[in-house]
Amino acid sequence: MTTPEGLPSFIPHWIGGEPVPSADGLVFDVSDPVSNQPYAEAARGGAADIDKAVAAARGAFPAWSAISNRARATVLNRIADAVEARQDRLALFESYDSGLPITQARGQARRAAENFRYFADVIVALGEEAFRQGTEQFSYVVRTPVGVAGLITPWNTPFMLESWKLAPALASGCTLILKPAEWTPLSASLWPEIFEEAGVPAGVVNIVHGIGEEAGQALVDHPDVPLISFTGSTDTGRHIIRSSAQHLKTTSMELGGKSPVVVFADTDLEAALDSVVFGVFSLNGERCTAGSRVLVERPLYEEFTRRLAERAEHVRVGLPSDPATEVGALVHAEHYARVLNYVEIGKKEARLVAGGTRPEHLADGNYLQPTVFADVERDARIFQEEIFGPVVAVAPFDDESEAVELANATQFGLAAYIWTSDLKRGHRIAHAVESGMIWINSHNVRDLRTPFGGVKASGVGREGGAHSIDFYTESKIVHVALGDVHTPRFGAAS
Repeated sequence: MTTPEGLPSFIPHWIGGEPVPSADGLVFDVSDPVSNQPYAEAARGGAADIDKAVAAARGAFPAWSAISNRARATVLNRIADAVEARQDRLALFESYDSGLPITQARGQARRAAENFRYFADVIVALGEEAFRQGTEQFSYVVRTPVGVAGLITPWNTPFMLESWKLAPALASGCTLILKPAEWTPLSASLWPEIFEEAGVPAGVVNIVHGIGEEAGQALVDHPDVPLISFTGSTDTGRHIIRSSAQHLKTTSMELGGKSPVVVFADTDLEAALDSVVFGVFSLNGERCTAGSRVLVERPLYEEFTRRLAERAEHVRVGLPSDPATEVGALVHAEHYARVLNYVEIGKKEARLVAGGTRPEHLADGNYLQPTVFADVERDARIFQEEIFGPVVAVAPFDDESEAVELANATQFGLAAYIWTSDLKRGHRIAHAVESGMIWINSHNVRDLRTPFGGVKASGVGREGGAHSIDFYTESKIVHVALGDVHTPRFGAAS
C-alpha cells in the first residue's frame, strides 16, 4: 500500500476559520483498511465543540446570506477550481483512507468539483414564483436560507458525498457544520485549505470530527441548528428523526438500500451482465444504490447466474493504490467482520456460486472476493438486509407480477434497475416497483438535476437539483393588493 505524501498525523476540527483541537483534548485513532493500523489521530468532538461551531456559523450567517446569488456562485466555482487542482491528492487520500480503488477514487474527486459547479449554475438561474389574481392582488415567493445547517456524512465515498451537501447548502446562503464519518476523515482534512483558497469567509463552513453518538448527537440536539441532512444507515436515520422532533427540525434522510435488478429473458445479456457486475461490485460494493438483489426470469436464470459467477471470480481484488484493482479493501475491520458474518449466514440460506473467501494473494487487510449467492429465498436475511459489501443475491421469477412482488418484498426502496427489450414492459415495471429511483436498461447514471432519495425505509425527503435548494431554504409568500380592498365590515353596523 502506497502511503500518500503529506499524510497528517493529526486531523483537527476547523471552526471559525481556524484549526482547533477538541475542547477536552480527546482524540480517536484513524486506521487504513489495508494494515488496520492507526496512521493518524483526529480530534474527538463533543457538545462543547459543536457549541463553538454553531456560534461561529451563526455569527457568519448574516453576511453570507445577504450577498447575491451570483456572488455565492462565484465562490462555489472557485471551490470547484480548488478541488480540481487537488484531484490527484484527493484521490490518493480517499483511496488510502477508505480502501476505494484509486481509479474509482479519481472519478469521485471529479464528481465533487462538478457538484459545486452545478449548484453555482442552479442558484443563479433559479427563479421564484409569482401569481396574479386578476387585477386585485399580486403574490410572489421569496426564498430565504434556513440558517445553520447540520450535515452528517457517511464513510463511503466521503469527499464526494460531503460535496453533495456542502454545495447546495452554501449556494442557498446557509452556514453550516459538517460532521464527517469517523472511519474516513482524511479527505475532509483538505476542505479547510480549499475553502480558504476559494475565499469562503471564516465561520461559514465549520468541521467537527468525532464519534456519531457524541459529536453527531450534539449537532442533532442543538437548538440553533434548524436543519439536518444525513446520509447513512436506516437505524441511525430513525434515531436522528426521533431526536430532531424535540426542536421540530427539518430533516433529509438518505438511508439504506437493497436495490433489485430485474432481468427479463429478452434483454441484451451482455449489457445486463456488465451492469450487474459493475453495479454491485464497484466502490467495493459499499454503495447505497448497489443492485444487490438480482431477479432473473427463469428461462435465462441458469445461464445468467453461471455467467455472473464467472465474472465475479475474475474481478481483480487488490491494493487500493493499484490502478488495475477493481475491488479494494473494505473500509474498516468492524465493517469487514460484519460483511463476513453475512457471508456465513448466506452459506446456510442459499447456494454459494462464487467468492465468499479472502483472495489467496492477500493475506492481510479487509479483502473479500466478490461473492454470489444463487437460489435465494425472499425471507433469507441476505435477500432482506443491507450487507453493504461485494455480495449479491440472485433469485428466479416466472412472470411480471412475481418480478414486481419480489422487487418490493423488502423494507427498502431506494433504487431499482430493469433490463428488458420491451420498453412498454419496462415502464410498467418501473411504475409498479416501490423505489425512489429507477433505471431502465442502464446502470446508475445520474443527472444532477434529478431528485435523489428513496421510499419506505430508504429515506425521507429528496435532494438533488432544485429539490436541494428547496431543502436549504424557506419559501415566504408575499401578497400585495393592487386596488381597493373590499373587506366585509364586521362590527361596522350602527
